[in-house]
Amino acid sequence: MPDRPAKPSIAELRVVCQPGGVTNRAGAEHWVAHVYLRQLSPYLTRILLKTSITPNGVTVLMILAGVTAGLALLIPGLPGATLALIMGQVQMLLDCCDGEIARWREQYSPKGVFLDKIGHYTAESVIPIALGVRASGWPDVPLLTDGTLTSIWPVLGVLLALFIVYNKALNDMVHVSRAAAGLERLPDNREVGTPQGRTLRSLRSAARFVPFHRAYHSVELTILAFIAAVIDAIAGDLIATRVLVGALVVLAPVVILGHIAAIVTSRRLR
Repeated sequence: MPDRPAKPSIAELRVVCQPGGVTNRAGAEHWVAHVYLRQLSPYLTRILLKTSITPNGVTVLMILAGVTAGLALLIPGLPGATLALIMGQVQMLLDCCDGEIARWREQYSPKGVFLDKIGHYTAESVIPIALGVRASGWPDVPLLTDGTLTSIWPVLGVLLALFIVYNKALNDMVHVSRAAAGLERLPDNREVGTPQGRTLRSLRSAARFVPFHRAYHSVELTILAFIAAVIDAIAGDLIATRVLVGALVVLAPVVILGHIAAIVTSRRLR
């Protein structure tokens, strides 16, 4: 462990734990971190540094928070959606803190990266599956009758999870492909991921004004699930949750194809 103060100030933590190379990342830094979580995370990091918990231990807590966010959606009504919303934020807060603790203590390992991947892939699988079950009306409506599904919504939830995981895996496929080709690691900036074609660049710019592709991340999924739950509570049924699931499934192939096109026409594979 480096020779650093046992009781660091928040300013000292920000200098070491939040360097520009971290906070300015184009792809790895979520917008909620930019907006407010990086303002809060040093306070939690300072508390965690007083314990013996390791960066990987914090990542495990992040995994559990993401799973809890998904399972919370199985609780009917606003209580479940509210808990999912909160746990989605907790997951991302812990995702900030594990890296900050690693940078302060200089404790880095491939296992930490691996656990981080598990956390995000797991959350973004469990949440859409649970959202599909929620749309079915469970537990008031049984999922199975005589061994047959009573509705299509759980199937759509699983399909949505597959779409999300596949889309997420595309980014990791880029790193695997570059490593297999003996290419160096890509810098995480916007220029590298910008498509070379004028049409795709225009579509990418337009997507910033209507960023529906962001809906396929765990934080956005829990936010949208909460908004849908509020509308459902007013309407007295599950119409908003069902529209949400259906729309996400329909738009997912468009997002995936656009993602693939952006990758192959950018500098990411060169």
